[in-house]
Amino acid sequence: MSDPSEFDANSGDDRRERDGRADAAASDGEAGDARTMVDTADPSDEKDGASPLRTVGVAFGLGIAGILGLLVATTVVGGTVYVVSTFSGWQPSLLASFVLPFVVGQAVGFVGVGLGYLRWRGMDRKEMAAYLGIRRPSVVESVIAVIGPIVLVVTVLVVGSIALQFGTEPASNQGAQTTLENPSIIPVMIAAMLLVVGPCEEILFRGVIQSRAREALSVVPAILLAASVFAPAHVISYTGGVTAVITSISILFIPTLIFGVVYEYTDNLVVVAAMHGLYNSLLLTIAYIAITYGPEMEGAGQAGAALLGL
Repeated sequence: MSDPSEFDANSGDDRRERDGRADAAASDGEAGDARTMVDTADPSDEKDGASPLRTVGVAFGLGIAGILGLLVATTVVGGTVYVVSTFSGWQPSLLASFVLPFVVGQAVGFVGVGLGYLRWRGMDRKEMAAYLGIRRPSVVESVIAVIGPIVLVVTVLVVGSIALQFGTEPASNQGAQTTLENPSIIPVMIAAMLLVVGPCEEILFRGVIQSRAREALSVVPAILLAASVFAPAHVISYTGGVTAVITSISILFIPTLIFGVVYEYTDNLVVVAAMHGLYNSLLLTIAYIAITYGPEMEGAGQAGAALLGL
């Protein structure tokens, strides 16, 4: 686990520059060990690669590529299901017409783009795992992964309810609404939040984008940069006015920043992937219960559903 003192944003000797990491990556693949190898692995000029301006460009470029990959994959799979059903007379279930395109889109858009970028930089599978920080969580990290989402959900629901009290409604999340309107797929989508959305989104946005940012930036700017790419990326899921969309994205910064802080502290992608997945699963579960069984809680439930990564 990383030392909390590493949160000094002015420190030039951050975790990416520790002595001996390249050798350790070749021998045992400890979390983060490959991160000092990327300058020599990157086909681009090393000095340019460390440029803050280039870092910002790479971060947003990867974010855009991930979203485009998701849209293309979702469209291709969904279109294929539609064409097959049209010509065969088959009536596809929501699992085939909604869940399958969603899952494939996440995998192709986020995992494909993220790992493809690392491969382009010359990393093999072991070096990728080390760079991303994929390892078994410690006891403390496991506690963080479980307790963190609960705290986040409470915080987000409170903030969402306050926004509603001031007349500022969050935008509607299309994927969340489709899920809530079709109770039969809710258990599948809750599992997808945990097993697909959390890991896929964290591989790209924290594992690749934030780690890449830390090669040129100190802690706080790197976390803010990753959050600035992640939160607006969800605009494709929202419907509503400009104010509503901005409200949803603004609230979404809360869990996004926390994911970045936890990733920086633990140096373990498994922890933030689990946190993200549990957070989304809890929001979806609470939104369904609130909207279905508690009319007085409907506003908070919808506010939470609007923040799902669907």
